[in-house]
Parts: sequence; structure tokens; C-alpha cells
Amino acid sequence: MEKMKLNLQDLVSAPLILEDILLSKGQRSINASVTSSTEDRKSKTVILMEKGKMYLHLNMFSEKIPIMVVMKAMGMESDQEVVQMVGRDPRYSAVLLPSIEECANKGIFTKQQALEYLDPKAKRTYASASEKGALPVLRDMFLANVPVRQGSFRAKCIYVAVMLRRVIDAFLNKDTMDDKDYVGNKRLELSGQLISLLFEDLFKTMIDNVKKKMDEIMGKPSRSSRFDPAPYLCGDSITNGLERTLSTGNFNVKRFRMDRKGMTQVLARLSFIAAMGHMTRISPQFEKSRKVSGPRALQPSQWGMLCPCDTPEGEACGLVKNLALMTHVTTDEEEGPLISLCYYLGVEDLELLSGEELHTPNSFLVIFNGLILGKHRRPQHFAATMRKLRRAGKIGEFVSVYVNEKQCCVYIASDGGRVCRPLVIADKGISRIKEHHMKELLAGVRTFDSFLQDGLIEYLDVNEENNALIALYEGEATTETTHIEIEPFTILGVCAGLIPFPHHNQSPRNTYQCAMGKQAMGNIAYNQLRRMDTLLYLLVYPQRPLLTTKTIELVGYDKLGAGQNATVAVMSYSGYDIEDAIVMNKSSLDRGFGRCIVMKRYSAVLQKYENDTQDRILRPDRKGYGAKHMRILDDDGIASPGEIISPQDIYINKQSPAVTRGTRVPPSELPNIGYKSSKQTFKGPEGESCVVDRVALYNDRHNNLSIKFLIRHTRRPEVGDKFSSRHGQKGVCGTIIQQEDFPFSERGICPDLIMNPHGFPSRMTVGKMIELLGGKAGVSCGRFHYGSAFGEPSGHADTVEAMSEILVNKGFSYNGKDFLYSGITGCPLQAYIFMGPIYYQKLKHMVLDKMHARADGPRVLLTRQPTEGRARNGGLRVGEMERDCLIAYGASMLIFERLMISSDPFEVQVCRICGLLGYYNHHLKTGICSSCKKRDGMSTMKLPYACKLLIQELQSMNIVPRLKLAEA
Repeated sequence: MEKMKLNLQDLVSAPLILEDILLSKGQRSINASVTSSTEDRKSKTVILMEKGKMYLHLNMFSEKIPIMVVMKAMGMESDQEVVQMVGRDPRYSAVLLPSIEECANKGIFTKQQALEYLDPKAKRTYASASEKGALPVLRDMFLANVPVRQGSFRAKCIYVAVMLRRVIDAFLNKDTMDDKDYVGNKRLELSGQLISLLFEDLFKTMIDNVKKKMDEIMGKPSRSSRFDPAPYLCGDSITNGLERTLSTGNFNVKRFRMDRKGMTQVLARLSFIAAMGHMTRISPQFEKSRKVSGPRALQPSQWGMLCPCDTPEGEACGLVKNLALMTHVTTDEEEGPLISLCYYLGVEDLELLSGEELHTPNSFLVIFNGLILGKHRRPQHFAATMRKLRRAGKIGEFVSVYVNEKQCCVYIASDGGRVCRPLVIADKGISRIKEHHMKELLAGVRTFDSFLQDGLIEYLDVNEENNALIALYEGEATTETTHIEIEPFTILGVCAGLIPFPHHNQSPRNTYQCAMGKQAMGNIAYNQLRRMDTLLYLLVYPQRPLLTTKTIELVGYDKLGAGQNATVAVMSYSGYDIEDAIVMNKSSLDRGFGRCIVMKRYSAVLQKYENDTQDRILRPDRKGYGAKHMRILDDDGIASPGEIISPQDIYINKQSPAVTRGTRVPPSELPNIGYKSSKQTFKGPEGESCVVDRVALYNDRHNNLSIKFLIRHTRRPEVGDKFSSRHGQKGVCGTIIQQEDFPFSERGICPDLIMNPHGFPSRMTVGKMIELLGGKAGVSCGRFHYGSAFGEPSGHADTVEAMSEILVNKGFSYNGKDFLYSGITGCPLQAYIFMGPIYYQKLKHMVLDKMHARADGPRVLLTRQPTEGRARNGGLRVGEMERDCLIAYGASMLIFERLMISSDPFEVQVCRICGLLGYYNHHLKTGICSSCKKRDGMSTMKLPYACKLLIQELQSMNIVPRLKLAEA
């Protein structure tokens, strides 16, 4: 099983997030929340403004606390100093005034009084046994990421002042609110970080357990043997914990009270692209059922970081995203050296500043990973110096430096989980990458990393992009330009990169193709014929697309394609092509177009039981009853490779012991104990012949002999199989027609598929038309044409003019239309037909796997109604809405037949006196009422068994339904 941990999207850990929350009666509440996590604890601090007053909301306090009380408890006793810290502007002090008054009204003026007020409100659970009260909560849980040095709370006070200032700014000016869905405020949790967190938790749990055991043994008064700690250390607790998390997907970390479900998924190995797309997927952490449009919208900040096309349709739309082509997700870097570097570059330490100096004009606060380091008087110079050092390789290449003019802050980030992407550095609009660099790259002297080390390209994250002016192409750069895109098509992800000319399509079509490209059959890997997958779909003759894109070459799709180039004629033919259906050429199918192999794995295990017995395999019966179903078995009782297997054939002739519990059976007695047959039969599609492809023997983890069978089925396309081009144009095969009746061109070319022209106007997939032109030009001149996104200016996409010129030179019409003759009459068709090669994908939805009908079959035990679902050979349900239609038609006998006679008819005895159900006595050949105990007055009637069940279930709850009968 291939399991995969997912990138999980998470809100940022340290920076402030401001939210505007509307309370009832039109009151606005403004929140500033900080989620801080240190090595051993995680907490969320919220400062909120309600009715003009400021409060602190923290889980460890039982109620919300006036913010000035908190400031006084941390040693800020002077109100003037708080006002100075927030800012000298009279508007700030006016907003702060109600909070100051509230504190004074409570009679709190000193640190001691504030702590006495807070102590009863602190929850007992968090404080350790030695310390009680509010001080440890303020020190450890309140803004846990801001350290307290030598009992000085000054850093925390300044942090609170900055938070207050941001809240008041938001109160005075709504534009300063943060956007929760802005990509710069998000972090991706990578599997490595999650597993390291889990390992740390398991390791510490194991150490605690060992410590407990050792304390127990050391505590015994009399110990005879020498103490040896080794046996307590060797346990599989870490292995089991990791395995359990990966197999169930339930992620429990006790220390952080993290409890998440569904964190692992089985890697989709449907096609090579399905696996690639699955590995770049990002799942959100909140549930999909909430109907919110905010997080689903396409954010402008996603440009270049997350693919704008690749998102599923339906409830997860816009929440599940995919990474773009050149993105990199950062990992944590060491903070110490960077902090000392900042101080060295002229950051003034907070501890030395008075409140008055905190917000002097044109000096900016420097915030490092959510910690306020201090302030700097020349922020732009500081940022430029940091960037110079990064380009020179002196600090990590993924450190981001971002100057926020609005908030007067410089943000420096080196934490993990930020999404960033590479850009070419431009000096005054002139690219640093010159011609000779590219020649070195072509010669193989340079690699991507050496461009990075030489400071020619650099990685920018979403925040730092806001300080850059990026040109799409080198020709568009002005003197203000700071960076140039490497290539515009890299804003798309892996799945969207397969589409040729996506910038000529209507955008939802590209989204549809991203979803369908993952369902296309093709190759999954080079070792696909050595694998034993549960289900494997392979195309017999996969081809690489004639019209390719740069992404296809970069991800290797041209080596592991999932489709075939079909010659398509766009015309209506036969009426079997309505609503996107496709008319197929029988001779093309005979030559192998769209032919696929489905491999299914079946397995059998020889179990060992607790009384020392185990399953056994018998030789097959060659004569007598059941021999025809055992014909594919070898002499060892296991199916032999290469045999043709039909439904109901036995592929392993296994027997299990009748008694598996109780007293142990000695080896000599094993042959004499009773066995019952547990042979496994093949349940395949009726009337199809499959082949046993491979048989593998192996031992499972409990050392039982296990056998895997891989069963191969070759299928050719039939009416109802689903196909699609690379432009979200899906359709089923409507009919298959002999080649003699197909239209043909003057050159004798006959199309493989005929597609209805009504698929084009409303869908506006112009890219598909250009693909046909490019494919036709490529076939006639013998080269692969390109259709990369936005590629015309840079030469990564061929223009329509160039393709038309090739077509004219080779004797075709410039617009791709051909002169066709009818295959039935032999006369020329009245119109020129648009015809040429288009890359078509065969999708995994085949009619053979979906076809289902039933006359009579299994029923559910409880209600005696037919089962549901194809797997259980269930019936087709006439549901509520179907019933409503039949009522509207007045077809009462049809309703009666569907809902009772064909479903669960049942004869009951009803007592006319009391109206309760009775029973039929076979000795007396008469009905008897259960409550009256009388024979007369019983009537026989038919009603659905489910109705009888309901009556009895109601009776069991002391509700007595009585049936009143009238003479019919």
C-alpha cells in the first residue's frame, strides 16, 4: 500500500490576524489573534474590542479580562506609559480611555491589586502544583512565543501595545483588516514536520513510561538482582505509533491536544499524472460542508504559487488546491544567527526603548517570525542589506524580507511551510541572466542551483512579492522592474500543464480537464508490469501527444502518456452523436485504438489458529462434480499462470479446520481433524474471459503463507465507454460503424472518430481547434508543435499563422478543412469538413463496470426488501420522487405493484375486534388474535413486510396502532 501524508493548509502560527466579526444588533467586534507555539505548548491569545472597550480572551482564564488589568499585572502600572506605547495620537488615547476608566472603576491601580483580581479567574489545571494563580499563566501561556527574561514582562507589554495599536487602527480605518484567505498568511504543514512532531510525542511518552517502570523497581525495598534498564527500553511503541497513524490517518499528539482525522490517503495510482497531481495536492483543515465562498474564491495572491485551474468540482471546490509548477515549500531554519545578524545591522533592542520612542515617525518595527526584535531607523536600507546577504548566499535562500509601509513594520520570516517560487533578479529592469549564462546551462556547466548561488535568481514568498515589481517577459521590463518571471506557464500546476493552448479556452473547461486527466488510462510507471496493485488500468498502445507543451516534457508525461492521437472529423453523422457522443470507426478499434488492460489483484492467506491448526490447500478434483470449475488449478491446488479464468471458477482450493479454538492439537493429529471447504471463486464480469497473469507467494507479517493472484482482462472500446480530449470535452461512444460507411478524404484518409460540431459553440474551447491544426501541421511536416500556456511571445507555443503556412505548403487548406466523400453514397459531402489529429484519452469509466440490472435476487433480512447497490446485486429503487410522479399520473396499480408486490408482500392475520395483528395456527388451520385469544373475527390481508415491522416496533415502545378494516 502506498500511503501519502498530505500537505495540510494551516493558518499562520505567529503573526497577528485581524478579523472583523459582526455581533448581533449591528455591534462590531474587532479581533486580533495570535497563535503561538513553543516546543512544549500551543496557545491562542485573542485581544478583542467590544462596545469600545478592550478585553483579553485566553483559554486559561474563565472569562474575558479588561486589557488594562493585564498590563498592570505585568508591571505596567502607569496609564501614561501604556498610552505612549500605543501611540501619542489623540485618537488612540480617546479609544483607549473607556478601557482605562473601567480598570480604575474596579479599583485596580497596582500590580499586586491586578494579580489579586486575576488569581480567582485563572483555571487551576494549567498551573503546576508549586505555583498557583495568574502569574504563571501570564508568563507561560499568554503570548507563549514572547519569552520572559529574568521576570521582566516588558517584551510582552510591548507586544500587547502593538496589538492594541493594530486593533485601534482597524477600528478607525477598516482597510487595515487582514484577509484570512491571503496566501501569505497561510503555512503548509509538510509530512516531515508532522511526522517529526509525532515522533517527538511518541519518544517522550516512551521515556515517561520507562521512567515510571524504573521508579517502581527502584522503589522496592528488597531487590535481589542487579538493575538492568535495557529491557524496558526495547518496545515497539514508537514503531506501532507511527504505523498506526499512517494506516488509520488519525493523528493524535497529546501534548498539543492535536486530534485530526483523515491525514493520510492512499496514493492514487490510476495514471502517472494522477499520482503526480495527488502528490502536489493541498487539503484544507476545515470541513467541506460549510457553504462559505471566501476561502473558495481565487485569490490574487495565489499567482505563481497555487494552480488557478486544478481544483475539484463540487463541495471541495476552491478548498482543495494544487501547487504550481516551480514552487518550493520552506522548512524551518535556525533562528539564532539571524536574530544576532539583525541586531548587528542596526536594529535597536526593545528592552532599551521607552514607550515614547516606540512609534517615532519613519522608524519601523522589525518583526522576526512573529517576535518583535526592535526598531530600525532606515528600514529600506536594512531590507536591501538583508537581501544582498541572501543573494550572496550568506543567509538561507528562503529567508524572506518584507517591508510593510502601512503597518510601519519590516517582517523577516525564516519559518517552515511558506510557499515560495524562483524569479530572475533584474537590476533597473535589466535581467542579470545574460546570453553566456544560458550557453553554460545548455553545455551542462551550470545547473539551477548555481544560478541561485551566483545571485542571478532568488526565491520570493507571497509577502515579499508585494515589495517586488515583476515583469512577465524581459521585453516588458521598465526601469522600476525588480524581477522578471522565469516563464509565465509556471503559474499552472502539473495537471493543467498538459492542456495545449489553455489560454484560448473558457476557464471552467480547463478545470474539468484537470479532474479528468487524473482518470485517463495510460501508464503508471516504468515498473508497472512488476507491480501487484489492487486495480491497475493500462492502455495497450499509449502514444505521446502530437501537440505537446513544455510542462509535458518537464514532468515526463511524454514518456508515460495516457492517450492516443485520433484523427477526428468534426461533423454530424448518424444521429448517434447527439449530446457529445462519439461515433467510432470499427477498423480503428480492430487495430487497437482505445484498447486497454484491467488488472485486478485477488489474495488468499493460509491462516494459523490459536489451537495450532492451520488452513491447507488440496489437490484439485480432476473428475466428478465440480471438476469443471477446478480446471485452471495446478496440481498444488493454486491457479496456474496463463490459464483463462471464467466466473465461478475456483482459483485456490483451500480448506479451513472446523474447530479453531480450544485445546491445542499436536502435529501428529493434524491430518485427522475435521476440515471445511473455504475455496475462493472468481467473481468477474459474466461472459468475459480473463487470464491469470501472475501468481506470487509471500509471507505476511504474521508469518502466514499468502498468495496473490493478478487477473488480466483485455477490453476493447464498446458503446457507452467514456472518452475525452484534453479540453474538458468528454463524451461516450455512441455507436461503432464499419469503416466502409465512414466518410473519407481525397487522400484516402478515414477518421477514427466523428465528433458533433455542436460541442464547440457553447463551450468555446478554441484550444481544441488550434490543437487540431497543430497536430495536422505536425504530422505533415514531421515535428512536434508546442502549445504551452501564454507561450506565443516567448516562442513556447506555435502561432496559428505558422501552422496554417505549413498546411498550405503541404497542400492542405489553411483552415484545416478537407474535402470529404460520403462512405455510403460515394458522393462528395456538401461542406468542407474540419479534420485532423486530436489527442484523446480513454477514461476509467467503462460500461462493463457499471452495467446492472436484476429481476429477482437477494433480500435484506430485516425488512425483506431487495438489497441495494450493484455489488450486492441489488434492485433499482422507485424512490419518493418517482412515487410522486406516478401519483401525478394517477397510475395507482403501478404504484401498488412497485411498492408492494415487487418489493416485500406479506400476509398477516388482523383481528377485526381489537385491530391488532395475530398469527396463523397451522394445526387448527385458522388465524388467532394474540391479545383477544379468539379465533373468530380474524381476517387475512396483504401489506408490505416493512409496514408489519413498523407496527411491531411501535408496539414495543408502548404505542398501539390498530387497523380498522372495512368490507371490500
